[in-house]
Amino acid sequence: MTLPTRFTAHFGVRHPIALAPMATVSDWKLARAVADAGGLGILGAGYGTQPWLDDQLATGPIDGLGVGFITWALGDHPENLAKVIDRRPAAIVLSFGDESTFAPTIRGAGIPLICQIQTLEQLGRAIDIGADAVIAQGGEAGGHGMAHRSSFTLIPEVADLLDRYAPDTLLLAAGGVADGRSLAAALALGADGAVIGTRFWAAAESPIPLAAKKHALAASGDDTVRQNALDIVRQLEWPAPYTIRTLRNSFTDRWHGNEDELRADIDAQRTRFLNARRDEDYDFADVVVGEAVGQIREVQPVAAIIDEMVATASQILNRHTPEHETV
Repeated sequence: MTLPTRFTAHFGVRHPIALAPMATVSDWKLARAVADAGGLGILGAGYGTQPWLDDQLATGPIDGLGVGFITWALGDHPENLAKVIDRRPAAIVLSFGDESTFAPTIRGAGIPLICQIQTLEQLGRAIDIGADAVIAQGGEAGGHGMAHRSSFTLIPEVADLLDRYAPDTLLLAAGGVADGRSLAAALALGADGAVIGTRFWAAAESPIPLAAKKHALAASGDDTVRQNALDIVRQLEWPAPYTIRTLRNSFTDRWHGNEDELRADIDAQRTRFLNARRDEDYDFADVVVGEAVGQIREVQPVAAIIDEMVATASQILNRHTPEHETV
């Protein structure tokens, strides 16, 4: 069963699903699993950390895979862009920052450019630089983003603006998509596909420790929180107004809202944090997931996740399609 859209036609994939470029989580194994199951696999190059990116590029071929960068961090490692372009990825995704510095190089190389946006102002910039696709990310998403807009209102507004000003630009939805119902909703709201993070974070092929996956699967969306204490303890200087959504635990309960105290005791708290990661103590270590975590109840292979999502979405959409039309 398939759900053909402009996205599937443009990228030559079977399903309107892409892997979110989660930094270091979306590794070659996970990205390749998504691609083999009919979606667009995207490596999460993130901060350009070495030797992670080199290791992933050396693991296997990246034909058919995209690569995603955190835009503001790419400025510190511009050599990584040239390195990736040389491998001819299916797309390059830029998130969180001014993409205009890198857009001419990417587009000049003939590689599709996908820009992740959280606001209409960012949408305007993506249109101006000629993005082939935009990812409209709502505040429900796990990891970094903004809390300003929900996917349910952002996606159709972006769809209408693209239809008016950039009708050839593809629209992908992100934030809260974790099953067939939410995939169907994203398509019904005007998206050409969906970018999925948390559901694949919990997939069998994901590099996340099984203990972390089990810890997350016992949680609900109410158990997540947006904060920046995690970035402080990880010594990552994210620009305002971006925050990171994670599961609440004793770390976030203690330090969210008390960031100055955390900075004053950073050496001791960072040591404790790193030890908790090592010991898989997720009452203190980070579990980076979105609100959709409450929809996930088991660890499954990527192929099973995609098959189930597409089958359910197809049933929903066809149920509401006139008899003379098919999806």
